[in-house]
Amino acid sequence: MAGCQNEAEESAYTGEETVQEDAVREVSSAESSMEVTFLDVGQADCIFIQSEGHYMLVDAGKNEDGDAIVSFLSEKGVDRLDYVIGTHPHEDHIGGLDEVIQAFHIGTVILPDKIHTSQTFEDVLGAVEEKNLEITLAQPGDTYTLGGGSFTVLSPNKDYGDTLNNWSVGIRLVNGGNSFLMTGDGEQEAEADILSTGLTLKSDVLKAGHHGSETSNSSRFLDAVQPQYAVISCGKDNQYGHPDLSVLDAFRDRGISVFRTDEQGTVTAVSDGNTITWNLEPSRSMEAGVRQTETDSEDAEPVNQDNREKDTEEAQDTVRGEEEDIVYITETGEKYHRAGCQYLRNSSQEIARGEAEARGLTPCSKCNP
Repeated sequence: MAGCQNEAEESAYTGEETVQEDAVREVSSAESSMEVTFLDVGQADCIFIQSEGHYMLVDAGKNEDGDAIVSFLSEKGVDRLDYVIGTHPHEDHIGGLDEVIQAFHIGTVILPDKIHTSQTFEDVLGAVEEKNLEITLAQPGDTYTLGGGSFTVLSPNKDYGDTLNNWSVGIRLVNGGNSFLMTGDGEQEAEADILSTGLTLKSDVLKAGHHGSETSNSSRFLDAVQPQYAVISCGKDNQYGHPDLSVLDAFRDRGISVFRTDEQGTVTAVSDGNTITWNLEPSRSMEAGVRQTETDSEDAEPVNQDNREKDTEEAQDTVRGEEEDIVYITETGEKYHRAGCQYLRNSSQEIARGEAEARGLTPCSKCNP
């Protein structure tokens, strides 16, 4: 993962250059602090939110990013994630989600009401089952509390068939007088449906839709959100041409300050309920991405070597061995496994099957011990 360890020189940027730092940081006792981190996971999304000791993760990068995201969260002192949102079933959004679910105590898992047949999606469902969690389907208008703040679900708003991007869970995150809006890979059709809900959209920060693609970030949507800042999460020299020049122009024409993970690494915003302070100065670049292929289909899950490796591991691991009565468990799981199960990658403990069953553990449906 490219940006959990951002090497760029950090600076406190508020967008109010004439205001003294002490004045900017003054917070009334009624306000709370919220930190929103847009991790640099290349051509993917992962957003970590913390408020008053409560934590939330929106998407978890690609399959290859799982270990690094788990390490990042552990370094932040996370033991429990109050909410985990997988915006939609594409690998560049939920690839590392199974490892995150396995590694931490989880409160609520929020997903769109869309089934996908990919191994990546099956891995997420398997992790949810392994931890005996229930999936909460995203319902527009539902509001959840996170520490001193809250977030409201904006989308999806209808059945989008096989257009997975438009199934993206969109949310508006609020901390005092500050707000952040993020819509995954929702395209212009989904944006129009969000506009029709009548829900409050005006926000200080917009996480640019679909990695800054022209398929999202419509003029009507930008005019409704009226962001002061936009964050583009995309990979350097990605093949899709993200961010698109028309989107960068639209941001510039509206006076929107832009942060880019492809150029700047991980981007962090801290809200005190009145002012948002950034770890970096906004990007001064207007350099758009360059599409490298004409046949690329952005509705298809990107091919990833880790998908093939997972399939190979499962195909090869068919022999139970002589120790039929020995199984393996994880520290926080409620299932027991056989050797080689993918859910034992983080940590495992050898135990007799009888003892596992005596503890009330049940067999993993993925490895069938």
